Amino acid sequence: MSEGICIAVEGIDGAGKTTQANLLREWFETRGREVIISHEPTNGPWGKKLRESASTGRLSPDDELQYFLNDRRQHVDELITPALAAGKVVILDRYYFSTMAYQGARGFDPAEIRRRNEEFAPPPHLLLILDLDVDTAHQRIGIRGDTTNEFEKRESLQRCRDIFLTLRDEPFTRVIDSNAPIDEVSSRIQAAAEETVGS
Repeated sequence: MSEGICIAVEGIDGAGKTTQANLLREWFETRGREVIISHEPTNGPWGKKLRESASTGRLSPDDELQYFLNDRRQHVDELITPALAAGKVVILDRYYFSTMAYQGARGFDPAEIRRRNEEFAPPPHLLLILDLDVDTAHQRIGIRGDTTNEFEKRESLQRCRDIFLTLRDEPFTRVIDSNAPIDEVSSRIQAAAEETVGS
């Protein structure tokens, strides 16, 4: 049985994570791999509370962080760990690095957030950071018809981007310029995935 592979697709809102995660799933499937694609927050009870709070008003910083931890723990226990054990490719549209960035932007220590998550959440084999400047991100958010909510305010997004980029020197991280055309971004991601699968 092939070894399970966990790939996290990260970046600020508007960077193209969902599009690229789906293209990566297709790429793996053409190579005969069974792929599970998931997202965070999940559709579970804690994830639903978080999604609702994005439009109804954010939770307190402490509650929000705890809800993310609760949601992720359930995600790891019920989906991520079993899928990896079964040799599947798990592609995550956001993972605990988003918590480091977004809750870090609210004043928490990103390193402490990472420590708390890695007590139970397996680090990915490949972390893809789709890097995009904040101005372009706001243009894309407008184009797709979304309104700019509390998560997407400019200063917060810039802090989030800065935190994501602190991860660029990790051995499992690849920073991909998502200002490029979609097919070019996808090709770079595929090259990074090929390197990971072959390593």
